[in-house]
Amino acid sequence: MDLDLLDLYGRASDWTSTKVVGAASQLDGPTTCDGWDVRTLLNHMLQTQRYFVGAARGEPGVIDKTGPALAIAFSDQLLHGWDLALSTGRESTMPDGLPDAAYSLIHGRFTEEQRKGVFKPEILVGPDASAQDRLLAYTGRDPSPPA
Repeated sequence: MDLDLLDLYGRASDWTSTKVVGAASQLDGPTTCDGWDVRTLLNHMLQTQRYFVGAARGEPGVIDKTGPALAIAFSDQLLHGWDLALSTGRESTMPDGLPDAAYSLIHGRFTEEQRKGVFKPEILVGPDASAQDRLLAYTGRDPSPPA
């Protein structure tokens, strides 16, 4: 699969930024991330993006050298955008193509040992599950709508 990682990262960032707007009034609210309030989630999102930018800054051939990091930064941005959207009552449907791309970039990339502390245990979904539901379930997020 030939993916333009910068385009994916930009699209995920654009979508996620629409979820950040207005979240300031809910900073103490709970999130889908165990033990994190909205403030903690936003801080994590910023730290992750700063880490990628720091790794990429000033490097010639940065995409070749940091492609795996950019794939993780894109997926993290998209997933936490969903966490933030769901946690603050915003629309949580990811833009077309992004869940498929994120799933293809991270699925099978982590051993069971590496998943600990990164993702919750995978949730099983049916073969007809949407790309977004497959991505969410792989990362241990319940794709079923909240009651």
